[in-house]
Amino acid sequence: MTANARRGAHDHGDSLYGEVPATGGSAPYGEVPATGAAAPPGDEALWEREVELRLVDEAIERLCEDREGGGSLLVFRGVAGIGKTRLLQEVRRRATARAAVWSARGGQTVASVPFNLVRQLLQHSLLAMTPEEARAYLGERHDVVGPALGIADPGGRTADPRGVIDSLVAVVRRLVEADWPVVILVDDVHWADPETLDWLAAFAKTLDSTKVLLVVALRENEATGRTAHYLKSLVEQARPAGVTLQDLGPRAVAELTRAAFGALAEDGFWREVWAVTGGNPYDTVELLSKARENGVRAVESEAGQLRGLNAASRGVGLVERIEALGAGALKLARSAAVLGTDITLPLAALLSDMPLDEAAAQLARLRAARVLTGADDDLQFVHPLIATAVHESMSPFHRTALHGRAADLVMESGRGPAAASRHLLQLVPDDDPHVVARLRAAAREHLAVGAPEAARLCLERALIEPPTPGIHAQVSYELGCATLLTDPGSTVRHLRAALELPDGLRGRTRTDAVCRLSQALVHLDRLREAVDVVDREALLLDESPDRMRLQGMHFMWEGIYARESDAEGRSAQLAALADPLTGRDTSERALLILRAFDVMARGENAEHAVELCDRALVNGQLPPGLGWTDTEWSFELLVMLGGAYIFSDRLDRGSSLFTEALDVYRRQGWSGNHLGVAQAFVGYVKRRRGQLRDARGMLREALRIADRVGSRMPLHWDIVCMLADTLLAQGEVREAEELMEQYAFRPPYPDVIVLPDAAAVRGRLLLALGRRKEAIDELEAGLVSLSKRGWHNTVLAPVHGELALAVAPDDPDRAARLVATARASAERFGTDTAVGESLRHAAAVSEGQHAASLLARAVTYLEHSPCSYEHARARVEYGLVTRSRKELDRGLTLARSCGATGLVRLATNTLEEGRGLY
Repeated sequence: MTANARRGAHDHGDSLYGEVPATGGSAPYGEVPATGAAAPPGDEALWEREVELRLVDEAIERLCEDREGGGSLLVFRGVAGIGKTRLLQEVRRRATARAAVWSARGGQTVASVPFNLVRQLLQHSLLAMTPEEARAYLGERHDVVGPALGIADPGGRTADPRGVIDSLVAVVRRLVEADWPVVILVDDVHWADPETLDWLAAFAKTLDSTKVLLVVALRENEATGRTAHYLKSLVEQARPAGVTLQDLGPRAVAELTRAAFGALAEDGFWREVWAVTGGNPYDTVELLSKARENGVRAVESEAGQLRGLNAASRGVGLVERIEALGAGALKLARSAAVLGTDITLPLAALLSDMPLDEAAAQLARLRAARVLTGADDDLQFVHPLIATAVHESMSPFHRTALHGRAADLVMESGRGPAAASRHLLQLVPDDDPHVVARLRAAAREHLAVGAPEAARLCLERALIEPPTPGIHAQVSYELGCATLLTDPGSTVRHLRAALELPDGLRGRTRTDAVCRLSQALVHLDRLREAVDVVDREALLLDESPDRMRLQGMHFMWEGIYARESDAEGRSAQLAALADPLTGRDTSERALLILRAFDVMARGENAEHAVELCDRALVNGQLPPGLGWTDTEWSFELLVMLGGAYIFSDRLDRGSSLFTEALDVYRRQGWSGNHLGVAQAFVGYVKRRRGQLRDARGMLREALRIADRVGSRMPLHWDIVCMLADTLLAQGEVREAEELMEQYAFRPPYPDVIVLPDAAAVRGRLLLALGRRKEAIDELEAGLVSLSKRGWHNTVLAPVHGELALAVAPDDPDRAARLVATARASAERFGTDTAVGESLRHAAAVSEGQHAASLLARAVTYLEHSPCSYEHARARVEYGLVTRSRKELDRGLTLARSCGATGLVRLATNTLEEGRGLY
């Protein structure tokens, strides 16, 4: 589709913002009806909006003329009727000749419709394409954003909300590139749905590199909670930050009065107009129109009639004016107010139980009275104040009845429960199982398009209906599942309720609820509670797959619990349970993975750990039920599988596993916590391989993803630890220090384990900074914690070696004991990396020929290790101890290939000095 075609598709014209009557009626604020009266200075100027229009003109000029620059954001705010919509209409007029204009408008009655405003902006372009063109255009994002935009049916899976938002941002940016320059107008954003607000917040952050002028209008003080937070953020991002429109002054009201009544309008008359309306543009224009319609003359002696006429502009008075048009017109207006959006004459006629020709006649009256405007297949209220007044004027019973009928019509039209849900939400609770069923179905559809907030509203409303006793627990369970990715606190509350109901969950569903409850508790760093939850439930079950799944959850949470009290007992129980298993089903495979991680962390035997990992797979692949997006097991299980491979020197398999995760999450549009984990571990595999530059970039990106998801989450600890470890390997000590300070990476650490070991990494940093006493304290505490957990893997947690370096100057005997313990553990585990690193640490606290001999052996082991940085470090240290130019050259070459700038500096300086080298 060409850019010009897209321009036409997006340019809604006056249908969105109100029409200008040809004669006799009031024009939108700032325009003059065709009565021969004098116009304000400048044919199409708005009164007292010079500052705002100058900002608009400057922004349009920058957008269209500066091909290298990005876009910008303007936010206009003010009370109802202040002229925001008219100002956006003027922005459209000024931009249309130079840019594509896309527009959307929020609505009070459709604020629960997911992606409503995004659809308004994009559907015209995408629906102009054939399905094949749309799929080709959107590429791999089609299945992610298509359902959200209403151009594809949702699949059966739950979409990742963050992934849908990110994909929508990417889609809009791609459309902008084809349609540049683009002006996007979003009116009444205080009534935007939560999903659109998510998108707006994300899209606004890209404007520095996106050729878009985004202009947003909102009412002040009409948003609460999450909406208020988003709007505050938008206002702060705008430059200038949130322009507040002011009421008209006396001069503007005087000129508007003369424009409506002629130059002979008396001063006393327009002064009363100003006093009655307070200078509100909408009220002023409406009042002048009513005065003309009622034959009021613009003389001071008749100004007393203005207050009564003004009451008809809003609220009850406005509705009374519609009532005066007749019962049929009022009926059609109420139907339109209930429909709220996608108002068509045939649908409004059906909802009004009115023949189509009669509805057309009533519509003509409503158009003439400036209540409704637009084509028969795209009707809208002239102003949102009118829609609100009509909707709120109905009795609750009447309004509910109309919404119920509207829901039926939507369902009968084949649009499905999700489309009907905004009407179902308005119904008075009536113990109706059909309403509960529709709301549950709507929630499933909302989840499938990435709208968990909309699903939550539906399921909470279903609970109020209420459901029948046998269904109540199921609805609470579904509600808990719906909020797991976005609000684990709500998940805990609803799943506990589902499990406690007398006619509660049974069988596999109950087990699933317990597992999800434990997962939510872990996300809230309440790991001890998570363990207790699964333990209590497991005691109630006989031997079965469900009981084995709960046992697996117990061992998984205990395995990542940093403060467990009986590590030896847990490990022994896990070994007895898992070692005989063959991996015949998902629960058995999960237990094999947990046992493999335990073997690795405890440093028992690397080959055994890898064999257990391999036994959990099918032909080296994840089996069905254990995929990265499967929900039966938490993705923490697969992280443990990958970790067991990584720290057992099987970086190839760890890389394959986490690269698959990254590909799956990107392909399926997951870009929240799960994507951050995958990104981080792919980066950390690169760190272990010695690809430090690539690792640093990937871990920085993982941290950016984590920052979007939330703060101080377990994911943050892992990524910050991995990134700090990478920076230290590069020799960027100050940057590592700044990172840890920025994220408050210090004790107390979270209850979940941190990979690699937090104390080891922070202790290493403190040593590099010369803060030896603090380093010793940190490492001593880490050693106590690791001993309690029974963790002896010296690659995962090289605390013994780092502590030996710290205490060696004051207590060389203790340093020797520490490195001896580390060597014994490394040799028991048996990997080249573990043995080589233990020898290198031993050499660091030794002297002379003994140190050289230890480093020679370390180099031999690390040469066969997949960890190139560790090999490079040992080579450089060996060259320094032996004063060998050849070994330093080899170490320098390796260090350069790794991007280890600190090692490069050390080796280069030594080689350049050349003293004592041979």
